[in-house]
Amino acid sequence: MAGAKAKAIQPLVRLAKAGGVSDDEVLREKSELMDPTPLFFPTQWNYGQRPLQEGRLKQPGQVFGSFEPKLTVGEQNIANYGAEATPAPEKLVDVLIQGNEAPFAGIGQVDAQRSTLSVRAGYLEVRDQKNGNIITAQQLSGIVIPRSDFAPVEFLVTVGSSGLIGDPVLILPGSGWEEVDNFFRAYLVKSYRLGERLRPGQYRVSVGA
Repeated sequence: MAGAKAKAIQPLVRLAKAGGVSDDEVLREKSELMDPTPLFFPTQWNYGQRPLQEGRLKQPGQVFGSFEPKLTVGEQNIANYGAEATPAPEKLVDVLIQGNEAPFAGIGQVDAQRSTLSVRAGYLEVRDQKNGNIITAQQLSGIVIPRSDFAPVEFLVTVGSSGLIGDPVLILPGSGWEEVDNFFRAYLVKSYRLGERLRPGQYRVSVGA
């Protein structure tokens, strides 16, 4: 029929000898080329028993092959930090005093400018008791605390339209020192005037070093 499409011709690779190729050889080559058996079973195409190369053989007790190190710094350029031969001290106390001075000095060192921390006597944080939002967070300076080693102390305060209602209530266990608890309770009421800074409501006040 004139309207019928011609069947597509598949390409075929053929190796020809000088004396020509017989039909049997063409069929054999085509069957070997199209045979899916090498994908599933050991054949001459995917399996062999040839001995491994010397570099692929594992030594007794060897798990992985050996890889040569790739050094970014030559061994001759590494400084001999803390490995100099020194006479042994006569007393054990001298060994503790001498120690191992800078055994890894210079390795991983990065010189960077660091800002000086500001001197502060404490840190004050006020949170709303209902939703936990931070109302105030600031550093405390210019005060002298009876002790420098104390745990953070927390108070529960109630503020009305005219200021604080009663004294701040200490939340146990406190700072661990009664004089520190009394100092911050008086500081919040008299010096810091917490009742004049907050709107009416309940708040949780934390003070730490």
